[in-house]
Amino acid sequence: MQVNGQAYRCIWLEDDGRRVGIIDQTKLPHQFVTQSLVTVDDAVLAISDMLVRGAPLIGATAAYGVCLGLVADCSDTRLDEVCAKLIQARPTAVNLRWAVEKMRTVIAPLPLGQRLARAYAEAAMICDEDVQVNESLGTHGMQLIEKCRKDDGQPVNILTHCNAGWLATVDWGTALAPIFKAHEAGIPVHVWVDETRPRNQGAHLTAWELAAAGIDHHLIVDNAGGHLMQHGKVDLCIVGTDRTAANGDVCNKIGTYLKALAAMDNAVPFYVALPSSTIDWTSGNGTEIPIEERAEDEVLLVSGKGMDGVIHQVRIAPDQTRAANPAFDVTPARLITGLITERGTCPASRDGLLSLFPEHR
Repeated sequence: MQVNGQAYRCIWLEDDGRRVGIIDQTKLPHQFVTQSLVTVDDAVLAISDMLVRGAPLIGATAAYGVCLGLVADCSDTRLDEVCAKLIQARPTAVNLRWAVEKMRTVIAPLPLGQRLARAYAEAAMICDEDVQVNESLGTHGMQLIEKCRKDDGQPVNILTHCNAGWLATVDWGTALAPIFKAHEAGIPVHVWVDETRPRNQGAHLTAWELAAAGIDHHLIVDNAGGHLMQHGKVDLCIVGTDRTAANGDVCNKIGTYLKALAAMDNAVPFYVALPSSTIDWTSGNGTEIPIEERAEDEVLLVSGKGMDGVIHQVRIAPDQTRAANPAFDVTPARLITGLITERGTCPASRDGLLSLFPEHR
């Protein structure tokens, strides 16, 4: 996608053919900063501290993290150590384990002298495939937006949650990919952007992406979505997912479940956009998905740009107050209108998923 007229992916191999470049998403929207990952520990820190986030981008970063960990030592012992370290970086996004295990499967059978070059080639392939998958997903999702197009030329109003745009992937995004495609096709769209407490990825990232693309949008507090649906101001919801169970239950950023409940109560279509790499075929339902509990300070402290133009961090609760911070919730399949994938849209069910991905029967 474009940043100040320059095309960017969210992760790339730098000119030396070894270091990996990323966008430090913790600095957005007020600063656009790139950073180099040099070691596997850099990749682990980037994932755990959310310099990169979003299930597909976490997977891509982990793939390159394997490469960085093997630069000086490609032995079996080192490969196992690197893979274990990366898998532990964040527990919920299934793409992380998927990417690491894919890298291990390709690398482990090779002679030591061939491993590093093959690792970098495989990581690049994972990134390229992510771009292709998300663009295809966007095309399928755009058809759903087209069906909501209005005869009077008024925009299709779409509500989304968290950030599932190009910043969550290598490029294009998941939930925002259909919106980008619709905008390119000349379909008028307007996006209601949930702020997405506690890390405000909607306010910081989704709003930034939409502004950069010239797409009409409004930022709303997380609790406003139900009100907007009651008053007919939402035509459809499209969200992303960090892990989808085999029965169609979806684990996404905390607050997604409440949006799905409001959508069901107001007969608003609720879609989830996902590349197939986020389907966990080993999880029978959403209750089996581990929910990450993050640091209290993410809830208790808020950062933003002050009137002086300087980034400040402030505490919003009494000093004695503690916070609970579950990072994700599970939306049951019964609340989901459909799943948008790179192969098309299907019902949120085991049979629905298997109709598109029969190889998993």
